[in-house]
Amino acid sequence: MIIEEVIEFFKHVPPFQFLDDAALRKITAGVSMEYYPKGSTILYQDGPPSEYLRVIKKGAAKVFVKSENGEEILTDYRGEGDIIGYLSLFSADKSRANVVAVEDIICYLVSRDAIEFLLESYPEGREFFHRTFLNKYLDKSFMEMRNKSVLYSGGDRLLFTTTVGELATKDVVTASRDISIREAAELMSRSRISSIVLTDSGKAPVGIVTDRDLRDKVVSKGRNVSDSIGSIMSSSLIKADARDYCFEALLKMIRYNIHHLLVVDEGKLEGIVTNHDLLMLEGTSPISIAREIESQQAIDGLVPVSKKITGMVSLLLKAGAKASNISRVITEINDRLVRKILQISEKVHGPPPVLYCWIAFGSEGRKEQTFKTDQDNALIYENPNTDDEEDSAKDYFDRFSKYVRDALVRCGFPLCPGNYMASNPLWRQPLRVWKEYFTKWINAPTPEAILFSVIVFDFRPVYGDLGLAEKLKDHLMQSLKGQSMFLAFMADLTVNLRPPLGFFKTFVVEKSGEHKDKLNLKFKCIAPLLDIVRLFSLEKGVTETSTLERLEALRTRHPIVMEYGEELEQAFEFITLLRIHHQYEQMEKGEEPDNFINPDDLSNLEKKILKESCQLISKIQDMIIKEYKPGTVM
Repeated sequence: MIIEEVIEFFKHVPPFQFLDDAALRKITAGVSMEYYPKGSTILYQDGPPSEYLRVIKKGAAKVFVKSENGEEILTDYRGEGDIIGYLSLFSADKSRANVVAVEDIICYLVSRDAIEFLLESYPEGREFFHRTFLNKYLDKSFMEMRNKSVLYSGGDRLLFTTTVGELATKDVVTASRDISIREAAELMSRSRISSIVLTDSGKAPVGIVTDRDLRDKVVSKGRNVSDSIGSIMSSSLIKADARDYCFEALLKMIRYNIHHLLVVDEGKLEGIVTNHDLLMLEGTSPISIAREIESQQAIDGLVPVSKKITGMVSLLLKAGAKASNISRVITEINDRLVRKILQISEKVHGPPPVLYCWIAFGSEGRKEQTFKTDQDNALIYENPNTDDEEDSAKDYFDRFSKYVRDALVRCGFPLCPGNYMASNPLWRQPLRVWKEYFTKWINAPTPEAILFSVIVFDFRPVYGDLGLAEKLKDHLMQSLKGQSMFLAFMADLTVNLRPPLGFFKTFVVEKSGEHKDKLNLKFKCIAPLLDIVRLFSLEKGVTETSTLERLEALRTRHPIVMEYGEELEQAFEFITLLRIHHQYEQMEKGEEPDNFINPDDLSNLEKKILKESCQLISKIQDMIIKEYKPGTVM
């Protein structure tokens, strides 16, 4: 080992950079070098203390501790120039964390005597070690452990860690669907249950009757209680697998507006779970907000309910939810709110003259909403048969869509700056016009057409005649076949927006203005990733709109996603959660949420993962350049 190379390296590593040449030579005189292959453990939690201070010359390692229940809690990420083993070296009793190589690592090993010399002779070095390790790493480890303990003891966390099978009532009361309504009611009363599962002659579940069914279908209708209970049962059984987490059950209850869910294990009835069970588990449930929305009959009643939706993000963040989980719950609630507004608008304006479908695009279309975002919606209606019917449809949907637009604003959804809303006549058209739009954009991919495609092709139906949206989606998929020119233009757009990393892998930030020293997470990091996944989906005819659902569908269909799909998913989850946390912190301070973060405010671990995510996006963009050679299409 050439000592001059070691000295040159240490000149750029704190705290050794504070030393003069003579001190550097003294410290590095006894330095040795050690290699650790990827996956090897350098230090073990509660294992022997370190005998050296290790300085990473090349490679990276993760530092983590294990909680009492065996969960791995990541506390830091060490890369080139970072130090391993200081606390262990000087405590001399044990190692306090696991340190594992996540890449092949080469370390310089510095002796305890050399470090003691540095601490005694150089106050700057002593201050560095005390501040960096004792305050940052030790405190961080204990803080992480304490936070995890708090989360695991709270009901919110249980929503994501408890399976439906654990929560479900095991002794499910069943009865033949042939017994009378009176007999079923008596059985429910005697057993003190709010629902009863009905079975066929082979004891297989064929339906369910709840106390709500008895009120709505029997008592209020004056029905004969001698009729068979099967005549009022709900036969479309919504089920949950016993291995699903309670979070999944929560989503189903919100989506289907039900309060009881059958739990099955390998197809056999395992138990039943109710919304009350989840309310008790979680504390404050999104189900209660969904029910509150359903109970409203006017926009005035929806406004205060809509304000509670943002509070759910706080709940889910505290529960340790992934970004995708947060988005899924918020999307379900927001969809319910939009549908309720549409229903109220129908009551105000009367029945529509033709069938219609309300669609959403943008983050709403991708089911990736967090805090309320701009309105991104449109309206497809059935092709009118006559001129009079067409005039009637135009007049009705003009008034209808403007009412909905204003109601959404009142409920906290701002107007779209680009006017991509159904209140704009351009985005309120019969099915044949929408098909003409798509055909034109694909066959003549002008910059404007590509922009429209990027926004609108992420559409999904929210309310109305969903078949209209399905027909438009089918038309889109058929129109894309063999359209290499259009895909080449889409590829051009996909690679033009590069992640914010400079040549030396440093973050590229705003140089001046309101957001000086910050970068735009949404525009610079999330948007390029969305563009990549959208391009691949259009290539392979994937009809899903959610980024994660698209990646799942592409895992067996696109070679790049086969290799990098999991990494893309992790990058999307991380960047989105980083954005949610940033916006939530702003809102807690009473600030208007935005997408601009200062990389210097991130932890070492966050910086490292964000850089790796950006590098992944750039790498795949380079693959797209090689495949499509964008810039060559005219």
